[in-house]
Amino acid sequence: MKKVLVLCSVAALMLACATNPLTGKKGLALTNENEQLIPAAYQQYTTFLKENKVVTGTADATKVQNVGTKIKDAAVKWMTSKGFQDQISSYKWEYKLIQGKEINAWCMPGGKIAVFTGIMPVTKDEAGLATVMGHEVAHALLSHSRKRMDKALIQAGVAQGLGAATSGSSAAVQQGLGLLYGTGSNLAMLAYGRSDESEADRLGLMLMAIAGYNPDNAISFWQRMSAQGGSKTPELLSTHPSDKTRIANIQKLIPEAKAEAAKFGKKY
Repeated sequence: MKKVLVLCSVAALMLACATNPLTGKKGLALTNENEQLIPAAYQQYTTFLKENKVVTGTADATKVQNVGTKIKDAAVKWMTSKGFQDQISSYKWEYKLIQGKEINAWCMPGGKIAVFTGIMPVTKDEAGLATVMGHEVAHALLSHSRKRMDKALIQAGVAQGLGAATSGSSAAVQQGLGLLYGTGSNLAMLAYGRSDESEADRLGLMLMAIAGYNPDNAISFWQRMSAQGGSKTPELLSTHPSDKTRIANIQKLIPEAKAEAAKFGKKY
């Protein structure tokens, strides 16, 4: 019986594959983003906002709103131009500045964004903030959250994972989102992999450029992030340190970002 269950689980995993239209890469797809992850993310985000202080009425709060709107508009334009508008049709964009010392920001599936006050001095200006928000929105557009969720479900057990994947916005999915974004009081964030970070760097540069921010400014932002190292690495750098290698890679990506932005009338 045990052998049969294992074989069934393996067969299910083989069937539960999907191709990411933005990258062309194939991967597991145990969870459905539009039907499961996004509704669960909305619930998790609402709870998170109730349990944390949302900063309003400040210059930084206004900056988050302004830059967030521009990055959102850029994302919609870019996705539509590629024929992927249906992928974000259910997004309900929201951008909040959260009181917290964390040098971090994130974007949940569905466009729910949190920027912590701890990262604002590092962003320095709108271009720096656009670098951060473009990068985090890119993670969402590239379905990296679903990828991490699937890994978390597999780690919890193939059979349990498949069960959660067919149960809508279940407790397992809610708990998984808490792990992904650290929204639970005692939950540590599950980091993105280096491949995911590189993909988000590339698309994030395009988004900030389309939004009207010179992608050259991304270099100085990541240099400032690198200087934050010290005794504790910022969450934003937990698996992909902002070292010379990353900055060099970003420099190589900037011409492509500028060329993509030129298609939308933005020239740098």
